[in-house]
Amino acid sequence: MKRKSFSIFLSVILLASQLSFFTSCNTVKEKQKFSEYYFDYFDTVTTITGYTETEEEFKSICEEIKTELNNYHKLYNIYFRYEGMNNICVINELIDGKHNVVKVDEKIIDLLLYSKEMYTLTNGKINVAMGSVLSIWHKYRNLGLSDPANAELPPQNLLKEAMKHTDINNLEIDEENNTVFLSDPEMILDVGAIAKGYAVERIAEYLINKGVSDFLLNIGGNVRTIGMGKNNEPWKVGIENPDIEKQEEAPHIEYLKLSDMSLVTSGCYQRFYEVNGKNYHHIIDPETLLPGNKYLSVSVLTKDSGLGDALSTSLFLMSIEDGKKIVESLENVEVMWVKTDGEQIYTDGFKNYTFEYENK
Repeated sequence: MKRKSFSIFLSVILLASQLSFFTSCNTVKEKQKFSEYYFDYFDTVTTITGYTETEEEFKSICEEIKTELNNYHKLYNIYFRYEGMNNICVINELIDGKHNVVKVDEKIIDLLLYSKEMYTLTNGKINVAMGSVLSIWHKYRNLGLSDPANAELPPQNLLKEAMKHTDINNLEIDEENNTVFLSDPEMILDVGAIAKGYAVERIAEYLINKGVSDFLLNIGGNVRTIGMGKNNEPWKVGIENPDIEKQEEAPHIEYLKLSDMSLVTSGCYQRFYEVNGKNYHHIIDPETLLPGNKYLSVSVLTKDSGLGDALSTSLFLMSIEDGKKIVESLENVEVMWVKTDGEQIYTDGFKNYTFEYENK
């Protein structure tokens, strides 16, 4: 298999009933807006919105999207295995106290190779080999959510011991034979910081290659626009206010017009639990082994949803200065940081995509 080179929270709103048009045989045919919602993939809500001449055409495209989503969801799942498929969960399994060499679909090979690239780009802030640490936080978070009165933080000594087993060099990938092996028996892969955005981009690529346009994919807030929206104009989306106490009066803090772009936000305001009156979210810093505390959210605008997913998480854990150095090394990437006091910091080109929404 030859690897192809492929150069987490957001609330999206469609701000108006949108229509797009095209000219054929000197006539203008009106496309209609259709939407579908699913709850079966990546443990989140999926919204598909598109403009087609008929509902039948829209549903046919949606079925193809669902098929692709279902496949990526199963392949990248770290909690469940599926009959007839070697997925990430199978790679993580121990047999007689050690991991086995596992032959996998090339979609897993490509994801893991890309994850290694993102590890290098983000100076280790994105590390899919950090599952031993993240699984501990996952356990304590679930216990805290089910029994809030007895919620606890994971002991630091337990986290530090787990951190000894997160060396990404122990993730061994054989591209020629499509196999993966974890040479450290206590290593666990967790692709949650990158898998959803990567899958969204691959699905968008699939649709574009089939000639599909005028669609918006919103997979749990990971948004990818394909083509145009209303009247052949860019799609209009909104970024959710990360200040929970102010969401009712101001549900969104920015509105953007996007075409053939991705918008991904990572924040501390949705997946969290409370210990002694303080919230602890899911974005864990590999240096402190604690949730990042620099920002309320970080939104990344880029053409590649996989890159956007990786950057939104890693930038959430960096200073703005360090984050800007990474962003400036890339093309077509813009970022908005929301600091804990609510101040919004932007890269130079982010505001080129924003607009004032009169009905907000």
